[in-house]
Amino acid sequence: MYSLTVLIISAAIALLAGVGLGMLLSQRVTPAGQKRREAERQLDDILQAKKAYEDEVVEHFSDTARLLNQLTESYRDVHNHLARGAADLCRGEGPVALEKMERRTDLAELPADLADIEPPKDYAPKASPGDKGVLSEDFGLERKRAEEEARVPPSL
Repeated sequence: MYSLTVLIISAAIALLAGVGLGMLLSQRVTPAGQKRREAERQLDDILQAKKAYEDEVVEHFSDTARLLNQLTESYRDVHNHLARGAADLCRGEGPVALEKMERRTDLAELPADLADIEPPKDYAPKASPGDKGVLSEDFGLERKRAEEEARVPPSL
């Protein structure tokens, strides 16, 4: 009896192992299994390409930030060089002396000599409120009529 039980258990284990091995082989050999493996491989390739692209973007913006910082430092060095040269060459009497710039506390505050400057206008102001504006359709027509009447003598 012992040998029959061992024989049935070993046959059941062999059957389960055979079914499992058959399933693994069928997934590798069948076209559906091959398509699935190909899709997984393509997905892995796409994920690797995406990761490489993200790394490249991060590196690009890091380099851009580093270069902008260098540009800012270079600009600051050139500005300081020009300011020192102006201070030395103008002996503090020029329009932009370093001492005057360093004494200013509020950068938004305009110097007194620049405070009364009016920005340019993009229109011609009226001489009086009753005048016609430049955008009026008949602006300047009275003047042309008066000039024409002055040239042509009145006829009798």
